[in-house]
Amino acid sequence: MGADCGYGGNVGGVNTAPVSPWTSTGAILVLYILLVIILSACFY
Repeated sequence: MGADCGYGGNVGGVNTAPVSPWTSTGAILVLYILLVIILSACFY
């Protein structure tokens, strides 16, 4: 479902970031919020 909304592209951008965001709780929260927004855009 998410891939249809370009979610895969967002994940690719995160994976190619110079600094790994997984070491920061704040970054993970931001990614989670972005995921919710993307999924909401799909459903609505």
